[in-house]
Amino acid sequence: SYWAVPEPPDCPSKANSGRSRAVLSQAQTREVIIALDRTISDIEMRLAAARAAQMRNQGVSPSDSAADQGNMRPRLLFVMGIMTTFDNRRRRDSIRKTWMPQGERLRMLEKDKGIVTRFVIGRSANPGPDSEVERAMDAEEKEYNDILRLNHVEGQDGLPLKIQMFLSSALSTWDADFYVKVDDDVHVNIGITRSILARHRSKPRVYIGCMKSGPVIANKSLEVWDCG
Repeated sequence: SYWAVPEPPDCPSKANSGRSRAVLSQAQTREVIIALDRTISDIEMRLAAARAAQMRNQGVSPSDSAADQGNMRPRLLFVMGIMTTFDNRRRRDSIRKTWMPQGERLRMLEKDKGIVTRFVIGRSANPGPDSEVERAMDAEEKEYNDILRLNHVEGQDGLPLKIQMFLSSALSTWDADFYVKVDDDVHVNIGITRSILARHRSKPRVYIGCMKSGPVIANKSLEVWDCG
């Protein structure tokens, strides 16, 4: 299941985009933040319930010690999903040759540092044994074992749904403090990323990135966001 992000109250719609200027006030911004906080709380409660149910299904009581639970499913620092497409094989190979470990080093990164990195890609519009695209993707996945496939048709419904499906899949597969999304045209310094996230590990509800906040000014020819 997926959780929708609440819409900003009184946010100008496309139908009202003809107005020369629309400003989201500070009061409205606070309402958005409160709504987001409630959504995060709801997600956390659902995750806790899902994890407890999973433990019961695997014969582990949710009241067992943290050490016992850790033996079942190690706690990771972060899971990083690299958004990619079928056409971007060169980008994936560039990442593999630079900052993303391969083979045994990739497994040791997960075991020793608590870091999981995977390319994230969906399915073709016509999957099947005769699909050249699917055969090539299956061969690449078998060779590198660093790809997370989603039950999502590439090119449909856009990137937001794909990211949402990645987060849902990652949450059900790995237990981590952070879930990170990057694109396949970005080269990441894993060491610095690890250091930054480790400093925030003890804090609840940490979000790092571009958050649309503050006054939003929009008209036909200009759109300004305060990314703070």
